[in-house]
Amino acid sequence: MASIQNGENRSVAIGRPTNPMVTPLLSDLYQFTMAYAYWKAGKHSERSVFDLYFRKNPFGGEYTVFAGLEECIRFIANFRFTEEEIAFVRASLPNTCEDAFYDYLRGIDCSDVEVYAVPEGSAVFPKVPLMRVTGPIAVVQLLETPFLNLINYASLITTNAARHRFVAGKHKLLLEFGLRRAQGPDGAISASKYSYIGGFDATSNVQAARLFGIPTRGTNSHAFISSFMSFDEITDRSLQDSDGSSVCKDFVALVQTWLNKIKCSQSLGGLFGDTNQSELAAFTSYALAFPNNFMALVDTYDVMRSGIPNFCAVALALGDLRYKATGIRLDSGDLAYLSLESRKFFQAIEKEFKVEDFGKTSITASNDLNEETLDALNKQGHEVDAFGIGTYLVTCYAQAALGCVFKLVEINNQPRIKLSEDVTKVSIPCKKRCYRLYGKEGYPLVDIMTRDSEPPPKVGQRILCRHPFIESKRAYVVPQQVEELLKCYWTGSPDKQMEELPLLKEIRSRCIKQLEQMRPDHMRRLNPTPYKVSVSAKLYDFIHFLWLNEAPVGELQ
Repeated sequence: MASIQNGENRSVAIGRPTNPMVTPLLSDLYQFTMAYAYWKAGKHSERSVFDLYFRKNPFGGEYTVFAGLEECIRFIANFRFTEEEIAFVRASLPNTCEDAFYDYLRGIDCSDVEVYAVPEGSAVFPKVPLMRVTGPIAVVQLLETPFLNLINYASLITTNAARHRFVAGKHKLLLEFGLRRAQGPDGAISASKYSYIGGFDATSNVQAARLFGIPTRGTNSHAFISSFMSFDEITDRSLQDSDGSSVCKDFVALVQTWLNKIKCSQSLGGLFGDTNQSELAAFTSYALAFPNNFMALVDTYDVMRSGIPNFCAVALALGDLRYKATGIRLDSGDLAYLSLESRKFFQAIEKEFKVEDFGKTSITASNDLNEETLDALNKQGHEVDAFGIGTYLVTCYAQAALGCVFKLVEINNQPRIKLSEDVTKVSIPCKKRCYRLYGKEGYPLVDIMTRDSEPPPKVGQRILCRHPFIESKRAYVVPQQVEELLKCYWTGSPDKQMEELPLLKEIRSRCIKQLEQMRPDHMRRLNPTPYKVSVSAKLYDFIHFLWLNEAPVGELQ
């Protein structure tokens, strides 16, 4: 665990990376070849500024949620090469590399690096730096690949989760069930963490819950239900009531009594025939094991003819002993229809047997759900209270990668620009400051980048905001609130105040609050309005001056 001094001379402890594979070797080979070439040329200590940003929002949307910052800070706080790692780098590079370079690697850390970043969990937009990394160029170059690895997927999965939350609505329970389908254990752990930041409520992943303090949820599978053949397999049939004052000696008989009452009811009995008794035995056994957390998977045989009445019989028997069943899970079929019919059945039970709130019994749906499915369910009408979402969430099935890049924008106080025939790939040069300008209604209006030397925008002051590359796109803005986006999260200087890393729940709260502040037309699923990203007039002029200065001039013959 590394520790540094912040501006108040307080020691701030920063733990190691969550994943032990996140070491200085989690990098591309060319970072080491460039580091050697910098060192060989005597350039390795030159002061550089790199921006980490992305060029296009994912999933056809117009916003992204920034995540992965904490893991980046953990990485640089512990950045040191071991002798074993240096030996491997030596074996990987040509044998013409000088021994003194490996002595240089032994001595480097990130004490001379500064990281300014947008707070984790923030809504972010293309071209605006998510992180600004300043330091010796060879050292910062070695941070590029690990930083991109730690941020690209984290931001993508968080954005994917936030989109699912937006479609599902504020009050639905969202459960991440993707462990078995994720890209390996590393993808699964990251998916659980960043889905939670994006607005999911719980995970089935026990290891992720242990690491990050995320609530866990889960029930049982079809295997458990189909493993039972009859009530004869239940050996201990007794169940103590919830306050411990008495014991029901034959809970099985109580369940069967309730099933008969349901079948004999004039309003309910005609809805089904004989239910599957092995399913009922499985439900009863599970209730005996977890009377306070009984949730039934009801689609193993037939939802409405067997699963629902069997669940109700067990739930009512538990109610006699002052327990409250958790609910049901639907994992196949027409989820909208089945949820509506299940709700009707629960409400009929409540009316018939005078069981308070039974009609509100929770209904969870799973079965390869995704953003489009949730949207379709909303349009059809449904009674689902919670959604268990796996494959499409954790694999980011709709888009494989975010595409963050890490570009040099300044070296030795000299701005640098990367040009391309594709204007979207032209970088915005120089060390910059970034601001979010808010309008009268409290919505963000535009993000603006300025040169570091420019004075900050002021509330009530008219500001010309320009598109970085399209001359005709410009607008005046009079902000009612100005928020500076980049804050210092790592510095080797004891004189600079450093932001403390927030708790995971605080990052999650920030994400939810940020997206609630966005204008609705930026958030909609189809044809969202693009959020405006701009540069100041001075930065616009400088970009195009540098562009013309650096671009070769052709010659016609």
